[in-house]
Amino acid sequence: MNYLEYLPIFVFIIIALGLSTGFALLSSFVGPNKPDKEKLSAYECGFPPFDDARGRFDVRFYLVAILFIIFDLEVAFLFPWAISLSSTGLAGYISMMLFLFILTVGFIYEWKKGALEWE
Repeated sequence: MNYLEYLPIFVFIIIALGLSTGFALLSSFVGPNKPDKEKLSAYECGFPPFDDARGRFDVRFYLVAILFIIFDLEVAFLFPWAISLSSTGLAGYISMMLFLFILTVGFIYEWKKGALEWE
């Protein structure tokens, strides 16, 4: 095993860690620091907190979050598929179209059920 193949990755990690640490330290020293009562208060949609943080949420929040994750994963699968389409051939194309069809049917079902409607 040749460890020199991994040298660019290690150099990249060291540079990234160094830059991120340097920027964080630089901003804490150079940036303005004038805390006041309003800056230090808890932020909740522009209103002062008025209820327990462990309160119940409407199930529609979770539905929208799950739909976001599903479509985010869809995009994450589309990029590698588009790059490797020439090597996967017809079988890769058909499997991705089936995947997209299933996601589209699920989205239409949620839409028809009114899961995306806010009142």
